[in-house]
Amino acid sequence: MTYRLDISVPTASFRRLLPGLVLTFCLAATATIGWRLLGQPALLGPLVLAMLGGIILGNAGLVGAEFTPGARFAMRPVLRAGIVLLGFNLTLADLGGLGLGGLAMIVALVATTFLAVRWMGRLLGVSPQLRELIAAGTAICGASAVLGVNTVTKARDEDVAYAVACVTIFGSIAMVLYPVLQGMLGFDEHAYGLWAGSSLHEVAQAVGAGFSVSDTAGETATVAKLGRVILLAPLILGLGFARSIGKGGEATVQVIPWFVFGFLLAVVLNSVLPLPEDLISAFRQASSFMLAMALCAMGLETRVRRLFAEGLRPLVLGLFGSLLISALAAAMVAFLV
Repeated sequence: MTYRLDISVPTASFRRLLPGLVLTFCLAATATIGWRLLGQPALLGPLVLAMLGGIILGNAGLVGAEFTPGARFAMRPVLRAGIVLLGFNLTLADLGGLGLGGLAMIVALVATTFLAVRWMGRLLGVSPQLRELIAAGTAICGASAVLGVNTVTKARDEDVAYAVACVTIFGSIAMVLYPVLQGMLGFDEHAYGLWAGSSLHEVAQAVGAGFSVSDTAGETATVAKLGRVILLAPLILGLGFARSIGKGGEATVQVIPWFVFGFLLAVVLNSVLPLPEDLISAFRQASSFMLAMALCAMGLETRVRRLFAEGLRPLVLGLFGSLLISALAAAMVAFLV
């Protein structure tokens, strides 16, 4: 089997890239500022607002062909740089704080959820690309996982938008319901935080659900959630490896996404170097902004009529995935704690 490191970048001149980059930058900035003015609601984060802004402009016919090169640049190098910087959200010490039992639980939960959602998607007749994106977003970290996995899956922009909508809708509903369910399940603050962090889709949703109960629950939920985020790297590599085997078992050229190793390097650097907190904060904000630019660009090329053409089956799949990971996580937490 032959491997090739994917370090390609678009060859369009900067002048051709500029209109699309400026547009996606402005949309991402508007979404970020609007999110902060709204009080930073976890129900509707800047990534979702950015995607909605792109969809509105794209479907209104206000974006010409001159914006396409820059938008596609935002969907590749800018997106990948954002995923690299996402690694600065994590340290190896955070993972160690979960203990072997907690780490084993998260790995088993992510793997089981991802495989089960893909299997159910096949039964429901959902397209292979879309069910893979919904599975990744549900199992790992919402919109960020959808974007990361799509670098390998290479689904249509409409599939990306649909997957992001699924994990946003059901994750937001769960975030509101979780504090109510804590008493019914009999979880203490630590157990509840572990449940929230290991099952809610977005980082903001897990953090919001955790801190709405207590600081202890919020801190535990944050660490558990970040433990799932780091599994994004092996998932992308694993999916890329699976695609390296062609029909009939023939070996093909496997493109290794460089940004995955950049993500892992960022985790290691954040763990071993005494980086200033202001610098870490800047990296995190830059990561969120770059991902917002990428979602803006995907929104610009997403057509609502194609979204409706997908029907309700992907939405049913998203609901199945959300209920499954919540139930499995609750059962595992009850067993471990």
